[in-house]
Amino acid sequence: MATNAAALVRMNRWVILAGYALLTACTQLLWLTYAPITTQAHRAMGVSSGAVGDLAIIFPLVYVILALPAGRWLDARFGQALGLGAVLTAGGGLLRLAGPSSYGWAVAGQLVIAAGQPFVFNSIPKVAARYFPASERTMAISIGSVAVFAGILAAGLSGAPLFDAGGLTLLLWVQAGVAVLAALWVLAAVRTPAAFPGDPSVAVSLRWLRRDRFMWVLGGLLFVGIGVFNAVATWLDSILTHFGHGGDSGLLIAIMTVGGIVGGALLPGIVARRDQRRGMLQIALVVAMVAFAVLAVVHIPAVGGAVLFVAGFFLLAGLPVVLDWSELHAGPERAGSAAGFLLLAGNLGGVVLALIVQAVIGNPYLSLGVLVLAGVGGLVLATRLPARAAGVTHEGESR
Repeated sequence: MATNAAALVRMNRWVILAGYALLTACTQLLWLTYAPITTQAHRAMGVSSGAVGDLAIIFPLVYVILALPAGRWLDARFGQALGLGAVLTAGGGLLRLAGPSSYGWAVAGQLVIAAGQPFVFNSIPKVAARYFPASERTMAISIGSVAVFAGILAAGLSGAPLFDAGGLTLLLWVQAGVAVLAALWVLAAVRTPAAFPGDPSVAVSLRWLRRDRFMWVLGGLLFVGIGVFNAVATWLDSILTHFGHGGDSGLLIAIMTVGGIVGGALLPGIVARRDQRRGMLQIALVVAMVAFAVLAVVHIPAVGGAVLFVAGFFLLAGLPVVLDWSELHAGPERAGSAAGFLLLAGNLGGVVLALIVQAVIGNPYLSLGVLVLAGVGGLVLATRLPARAAGVTHEGESR
């Protein structure tokens, strides 16, 4: 009976992954609900623009608190943990409907959604390890990671049109509906047994992370990569305003995100087959540094769009590459804890680098210089990675 159930899961693995990818995209859609309509939302709610911005800041702060406990729970009780993430995501979306124009209900909903996000995000390599054979796991992780960027893009493109069509009420109803669909899909999926359950004897304690130098280096790279993207998304408008092109920031961020979607779909599989993960991460950092240097020198929106597309293509593709490498290194049994640790580092980078850029935002050249220096730091870290994935053991020591 168990063998037949596992065979059924292998047959339906793409359906399971599609539902999970939709839920992952929904976490980003709900996170950034108010970001594209900050001006309209602060008027509708009767609060300041800064207060509306705080609705998005809730997410990285909650992630920092819950990332590691969520990862450990996913390793120990995957179905329960991911199911909770699905319920919290949909429940938070529905909670905001209690008062679409109420700031208090918006805060409550965002807190609930933010609490579910670590359980969903940390599952990216875990879903691949449980339901996909080793030869397909890189592709599955890429799809789960690309869903993150697709959710960001969907939030940016749909927010204003939905608000214009029906205000906050329509916007929140549409997003809640999609979240409920995704949650039900995932809740049905986690009821089925894993095709590749892993070794249940492996401990899920987090102590192994303390001495694992390889994981700390990967965490540092995500600190830089996610931090740089978050800083660009947060402050590009202010930087371009100094150059006389502030109104183009939304389009340029969307272009960078599209580049990330394309790169995340194409690059991880290529570098995995060639075992060139370190080289790809180094190239991504160099390309990003060059892109920010070009933005400082050439103030033409078309050029900015081109270089940001290329930067997004390589830089954002680093997320699935790092998650894939971590699953290969830590093993399927520890994939949730590994992802939690890495995404915790990435969220910390998102907060820290955004605050550093904010401190020098009055000078666009210094702001872009901070991003270049962050890339230099990441490049130094990347040199400490083994040239080949086969050069790392599960204990984190080079062979």
